[in-house]
Amino acid sequence: MNVTIKDIAKKAGVSHTTVSRALNDSPLINPETKERIKEIADQMNYTPNFSAKSLVLDRSYNLGLFFSTLDKGTSPNFFYETVRGVNNTIKDKYNLIVRGIDDYERYDRITNKRFDGIIVMSQSERDDAFIAYLLDKRIPHVVLNRHTGNAAVMNILSDDQQGAYRLVEYLVAQGHKRIATIEGREGFKSTQQRMEGCLRALGKHGVELLPQLREQGSYDVESGYAAMRKLLGNRELPTAVFCFNDDMAVGAMKAIAERGLRVPQDISIVGFDDNMFSGFVSPALTTVKRPIEQISRKGAETLLEMIEKKETLNPETIYLHTELVLRESVDRPR
Repeated sequence: MNVTIKDIAKKAGVSHTTVSRALNDSPLINPETKERIKEIADQMNYTPNFSAKSLVLDRSYNLGLFFSTLDKGTSPNFFYETVRGVNNTIKDKYNLIVRGIDDYERYDRITNKRFDGIIVMSQSERDDAFIAYLLDKRIPHVVLNRHTGNAAVMNILSDDQQGAYRLVEYLVAQGHKRIATIEGREGFKSTQQRMEGCLRALGKHGVELLPQLREQGSYDVESGYAAMRKLLGNRELPTAVFCFNDDMAVGAMKAIAERGLRVPQDISIVGFDDNMFSGFVSPALTTVKRPIEQISRKGAETLLEMIEKKETLNPETIYLHTELVLRESVDRPR
């Protein structure tokens, strides 16, 4: 039999209204009473009834986590770390609903009645129409992963441009001048930022990025493999390849091995993201650690604060630092 708020109230010797307020962290209840009620609820294995709470408090107790797309350009590790960061923050306070923005032809089903707030893991400017809709409908939201340029929007992201700059500068410092790129999905802001960082580093040291050494990928292993096969078709091979994420770097390493070449003795490979497997491939991958889980956690904390305070926080852009992770996949060119 399910334990109810009335059961807790009876054991605590208080009204069910007091219990409800305590379990919802109401400032109207003193901390000692709140803590005692929560302990009793834990002892009785109380499980919140979201449907009942939503009727009383006019909330859905649903949070939305919306990606630009779930089918193209969202790597499994990127998805996993994002969901984990959000889920570990909201715990059992809300139901988490994960969707792709491109799943919707119209947004009219996304309302305050369905979602108390929305986290947008944005990868493309095509998401701007969705973000504008959330602003218009006054649905609390934060935008992660991409700077929208909208002064009314809270943005939380990593400094991808600086991460790419440091990574490519490291390659140049190792003596590489014939550097190739396997770029991310076209139109994604992350692709643009990483390319800008790459070009800035090359420009600083007078190194040219040759057109025949640029290949387009789509952030998955298969596209990295296919792009590297094309690069291996050049008469003069690159000495190093900057893959715009670790998944594509793994695909590139497979293509190099099939050609009978070795990483890093023949071609150095670097990635971006520092996925969970990047330190376990052979050779271990030199990459840039991108704090996806921390970004997601910060986004969830910010959104919860908006919902609880019932007000929009002062919009700002928060950058979290990337970190250069040096491993075994880079050597000096022969």
